[in-house]
Amino acid sequence: MTVAVTGAATGVGRLLVERLLAAGGSDSTAGSTRIDRVVALDEQRGDADGAVWRIADVRDPRLASRLTGVDVLVHTDDDRSLERPSRERRARNIRAAQTVLTAAAAERVPRVVLVTGTMVYGADPANPVPLEETAPLRTEAGDGLVGDFLEIEELAERARRGHPGLSVTVVRPAPLVGPGLDTLLSRHFSAPRLLTVKGCEQSWQFCHVEDLASALDFVVRHRIDGKDGSLAVGCDGALGQAEAREIAGLRAFELPANLAFGATRRLHQVGITPAPASDLRFLVYPCVVDCGTLRGAGWRPAYGNADALRALLDARSGTPALVGRTLGRKEATITAASAAGAAVAAIGTAAAVRHLRKRRRG
Repeated sequence: MTVAVTGAATGVGRLLVERLLAAGGSDSTAGSTRIDRVVALDEQRGDADGAVWRIADVRDPRLASRLTGVDVLVHTDDDRSLERPSRERRARNIRAAQTVLTAAAAERVPRVVLVTGTMVYGADPANPVPLEETAPLRTEAGDGLVGDFLEIEELAERARRGHPGLSVTVVRPAPLVGPGLDTLLSRHFSAPRLLTVKGCEQSWQFCHVEDLASALDFVVRHRIDGKDGSLAVGCDGALGQAEAREIAGLRAFELPANLAFGATRRLHQVGITPAPASDLRFLVYPCVVDCGTLRGAGWRPAYGNADALRALLDARSGTPALVGRTLGRKEATITAASAAGAAVAAIGTAAAVRHLRKRRRG
């Protein structure tokens, strides 16, 4: 079997290429398929020896010409940056997924594997822990990253209907942790205090990037499709809020839901915080998914939730943050002083920005 990987020079794509190239390992397990050739696709050549490197932009329709002889195409070249404007990020992610699916169909690649996230299930205080992998997708399609994932999943479903010869599998990892990742989750645990919503106990589930690469390797070799063409991947079980605080060494500050979401909404509207209020739900409400398909097939994560959280903490930049926004020293001092101080600082900042804008217009 020949497997192609987009985004092969860095991140999860690089880890996956290394696994696919590795001798022995999962290719010797019962029911697995041998990988004869790995095609590494990226805009620049990476350092994985043994792969066939093909330089390509995943948004360019000429991608099809790079897929000759490919049996499985795994698309990991997505943009999850907090710093890129949401419209620009979404346009890139959707264009890339569209091009990957169209190019695969044009070149008659039998199978495509896409990566989204468990965020598509939605975070809610009423969610059972865990959610069934086949649970309906209940979340808001706003301008946050979850909106990108929902559109990609819609593209996958259209491709299944429009190209009967193309099998599309969607892999949904829990929130990712690992070296070099700057995410809303990592910034949440970089706050001077851990934001919680009054009356709700959070439950955490993570996915280490090495486990995601391992799961993608397993999905490819064992031809795992999941129910309805999708499956979840993450640590087993869930980590309670008290244990997460103890591991992180953070005290909590608690706000009423209307204050927390209202302040975040205003901060995002004026461009102070990178993530919308809809994404804040995943930091304060549970979204834990039973990864039954992979577990039933014999795959196991190498990291538990506690280990994954420690990996996240080790990878932090050291810059304090609040609701996804990095803080200066003075802001961090105010935020650390008290829960009330944090709320007032956040809402006050938004009010100050509105005031300045009115003065400039005047």
